[in-house]
Amino acid sequence: MIELSNYVILSAIIFFIGVLGVVTRRSIIVILLSIELMLNAVNINFVAFSHYLQSITGQVFVFFTLTVAAAEVAVGLALIVAIYRNRKTVNVEELDIMKW
Repeated sequence: MIELSNYVILSAIIFFIGVLGVVTRRSIIVILLSIELMLNAVNINFVAFSHYLQSITGQVFVFFTLTVAAAEVAVGLALIVAIYRNRKTVNVEELDIMKW
């Protein structure tokens, strides 16, 4: 049987990969995907602890987190498309939104 510590270590590794993606990448799309990766790492923790504690609350939190993440992706992609139409780039360093 897989222990709780294995899930926590996996979740920490995935979360760290997401943080590295946010910090090092220049594309808005990759940054958005890295944020989703961090949210999924937290969801792994919720499910693992929910199973370990024999409680359903962690799984309920995952359901709401996935719902909010889906809405965040929809709004984020709509903003990225609007920015790309105006600026013709999705590079973070080239975007200075205040100077339209």
